[in-house]
Amino acid sequence: MDERCCIPDSASSSDAYWLLLQVLSLIPLWHYLLLAAFILFSLLYNFLELHFFQDLFSGFAGSPVLLSYNSSSQIYHAVVSKCDVLRGRYFATPWLCSPHLQTLFLNYFGRPPFLKYARELFRTADGGTIALDWLFSSHVSDNVGYEDESVPIVVVIPGLTSDSSSQYIKHLAYHTAKRGWNVVVCNHRGFGGVSITSDISYNAGLTEDVRAVVNHLHKERSKAPLFVVGTSIGANILVKYLGEDGENIPVAGAVAVCSPWDLLIGDRYLRRGRVQKIYDKALAFGLLDYAKLHQSHFSRNANWEGMEKSVSVRDFDDHATRVVGKYEVSVDTYYRRCSSATFVRSVSVPLLCISALDDPICTTEAIPWDECKANKNIVLATVKHGGHLAFFEGLSASRIWWVRAVNEFLGVLHSSKYMHVQDKEFSTKSSIGLIN
Repeated sequence: MDERCCIPDSASSSDAYWLLLQVLSLIPLWHYLLLAAFILFSLLYNFLELHFFQDLFSGFAGSPVLLSYNSSSQIYHAVVSKCDVLRGRYFATPWLCSPHLQTLFLNYFGRPPFLKYARELFRTADGGTIALDWLFSSHVSDNVGYEDESVPIVVVIPGLTSDSSSQYIKHLAYHTAKRGWNVVVCNHRGFGGVSITSDISYNAGLTEDVRAVVNHLHKERSKAPLFVVGTSIGANILVKYLGEDGENIPVAGAVAVCSPWDLLIGDRYLRRGRVQKIYDKALAFGLLDYAKLHQSHFSRNANWEGMEKSVSVRDFDDHATRVVGKYEVSVDTYYRRCSSATFVRSVSVPLLCISALDDPICTTEAIPWDECKANKNIVLATVKHGGHLAFFEGLSASRIWWVRAVNEFLGVLHSSKYMHVQDKEFSTKSSIGLIN
């Protein structure tokens, strides 16, 4: 019996493909549509970084809060260890099971409570104007009349293109005032509908404005403990300010939420990922809108033509922020000098830092884990999900987890003996006006 290797010729090959096409044509069309839908869903699931199935398989139990701290930290043992929110679990709203859905929902829907601020205009030593928007506890409660001078004050520093009207700021202000404390939002220069009245505009490392406002409040309301909460870029400014001033600071305690920490690493992160590039452009357009409101200032002090062509935060910083701030070498020089990570070791007041590990804007690569653990005054709280400043919880997404965490931490700290107290006296130069 002869054994032969049968090598198909071109005709038999074409016949085989024709037979295969005939077989495939027998499969119902809806099967193909189902397969295409499955592939599309898989791509979308990964692109949006959805975690619904993870939540489903875990029984929607949420994830524990990871706390990093120095083993001898009294801020942890005497304060954070008594905070149920920080020692518990965070469960993200099921239908916002993505850092991008969380972040977008915060910016476009947010569901902030209704509130009305009282405005105070603060004039800085260089002639700049800062809008201080107050929300007193009496504004959101039935307790109208006598205002206790010893009621704590929470100073809020907004993010990059945020101000007192931002959704998450309103959540924080309302719920803080609701618990009986007074809140003042320290808007960046040029925000809150206020003109830029000097040659200086704000940047990620400008701590002079916060310092002046805090010193002014301490002088005018010396009986009230001062707490400061910074968010995003505001958190970077806060930590840098705390590190610069060390012990000589009238701040009783502070919280930094979703800080970028290292601006150079953050810049590379935004320019690296496909999704991050979308955020980068959105932030750049927000900065450009801000610049257009103050065109006379920026056209006089920066490269206006370059700014108009900016399609990234780095572009804007290179043509505007770096120039106005007089960081003359390069935009990288600006990022290095203004990053708060290098100031962490010098923080001398109780500081809680909160970040989400899936933050699509502020990467975890920049978090100074070791530096935070080395400082006895700092406790770092990270959660698996939450997006950027979102952290929505509950089926209705009516609550923001980090707002509850901030208020509980500050409340426990206020009732403890570990609030920071400044020893030295100081003076501040300013002029103010109150707008009802």
